[in-house]
Amino acid sequence: MAEKIVLKASNRKLIGKKVKLLRQEGKLPAVLYGKEVGSISIALDLRDASKVLRGASSSTLVVVDVDGKEYTTLVRERQRDVLRDYYTHIDFQAVSLTETVRASVAIILEGDSPAIDTYGALVVSGIDSLDVEALPQDLPENITVDVSSLGEIGDTLYVKDLVLPKEITVMTDPEELLVVISAPQMEEEEEEVEEGEELFGEMEEPEVIEKGKQDEDEE
Repeated sequence: MAEKIVLKASNRKLIGKKVKLLRQEGKLPAVLYGKEVGSISIALDLRDASKVLRGASSSTLVVVDVDGKEYTTLVRERQRDVLRDYYTHIDFQAVSLTETVRASVAIILEGDSPAIDTYGALVVSGIDSLDVEALPQDLPENITVDVSSLGEIGDTLYVKDLVLPKEITVMTDPEELLVVISAPQMEEEEEEVEEGEELFGEMEEPEVIEKGKQDEDEE
């Protein structure tokens, strides 16, 4: 089950360009929406919310306390100022604990493939998240994929190979690649460099000189 956390919020009247005033006061503008609640404009403490949200995934349940009334939500969108590294706006979706929702869950590779020591192989990841459907309280924080069973070059794991709790329905294409054990690329890269050097050596200098003459004529 995803970790449950709580954020304090208050209703806000400032909208549009006026939200700059909120940010100047150290507030984070946000919107809370849902089938039963409509759309509510709220404000959170920027420092407290940033600290909590940086540790929350898109499948983490977040209880938003708006002036004493609690809403169970999922974080659906985060806008941030990349240069100054702070959140500028958050969208929360209010959810019901009795209705399934869809969420994107991060995939984390764990374990060591024996092929790394045996062949100097590379562990190459495919997709980095999985779209799932479940009751909000059954959403996993992340999905771990153990690569320790992949011992040969070419060994693969696909979405269809995952074994997940029955409460979770996977919406991602089952043929999507999760991870593949790849041969080391060093020899191939060296061959490409050698081929490039050979081609460069075959270039005839008069062609370059002729091009220079054409440039002079054009001037």
